[in-house]
Amino acid sequence: MIHTHFLFISGTEITFILFIVILVFGADKIPGIAKGMGKGMRTLKDATNDIKGEIQKSADKNGIDTSITKDVKEELDKVKEEVKDLTGSVRRNF
Repeated sequence: MIHTHFLFISGTEITFILFIVILVFGADKIPGIAKGMGKGMRTLKDATNDIKGEIQKSADKNGIDTSITKDVKEELDKVKEEVKDLTGSVRRNF
């Protein structure tokens, strides 16, 4: 039996949600909705990157050392990988 989980939602729940979306909006509207959502997510990502860039410029201009953020990010990435490895083995057992 294959179990698909995405953001704590199973494959059955995703299928049900898609069915409801098709009923409410119609199959012909879904590509447009998906395109709009994609554009919105891209705009949000661009805005986030712009804010990060402005913060970095301001920190550099004021002589604030931001190298510690890189070290913290590297450590967080290591922890994420360790947790991913741990949860991966747990998921495979169930």
